[in-house]
Amino acid sequence: MLDPAAPQLVVNARVLQFSWLPADPDAVAAFLPTGLRPREDRQVFLCQYVVDDESQTSGFGAYSLTYLGISLVGADPPDGDTPGGWWSHYFASSPRVREYAAARGVPAGAGQTTVDVRGEQLTAETRADGRPIIRTVALVGHTGHLVRSGHHRYLTGRDGELTSADYPYVAEPVTPFEIESVEFLAPDHPVYPLRPANPLTIGWGFYSPRVSFAYPAGPHAFDRPPTAVPAHQVPARRARSGLPSGS
Repeated sequence: MLDPAAPQLVVNARVLQFSWLPADPDAVAAFLPTGLRPREDRQVFLCQYVVDDESQTSGFGAYSLTYLGISLVGADPPDGDTPGGWWSHYFASSPRVREYAAARGVPAGAGQTTVDVRGEQLTAETRADGRPIIRTVALVGHTGHLVRSGHHRYLTGRDGELTSADYPYVAEPVTPFEIESVEFLAPDHPVYPLRPANPLTIGWGFYSPRVSFAYPAGPHAFDRPPTAVPAHQVPARRARSGLPSGS
């Protein structure tokens, strides 16, 4: 098992990341432990990505991953232009990645993610429990000279306390980019309460075939201990939209 306190580096992952306004804002807020505040609009974020070869990581090996969570108030990274967030779900194909993440307090479970680009259409699909649970379709173009960099801040719960870490990244996003649809395919799955509203309203996002990032050295305490997260609830569907800039 990898040392969960040690940092890990990933280079040139194929990453789709964006946020939306949810269909059920109250259900979204119910995922948060005491001490954390969701944004007023209850914005939800999603990341679906693939690391194709073990040579792209310092210790993880090749893997795919999907994570979701809730954007927060008062937890922004110092130089980020996206809000900090609480990781509510995390589906990794690699047992090594799951063990490393779980030891840091991440809600890591088994799952597989594919990111397929054909012409200008990107299709990303997440599978868990032997079935597809999320499918995203986006219009994508090509990378240019633009490079985005900064930090994302994610919070988790570990040993009765909130922990926080800042994850540095460098990305080469494509242009144009537009999310065309987001489908939550399993109404009985725990991710379903996070489904987007219809019509789909995107907050920020990008796709890049080359994103490099790091899991920093062990996360640090945030401030207040979390309470038990309430049980998951119901309803979700599909939609459309344009995309404000972000990321």
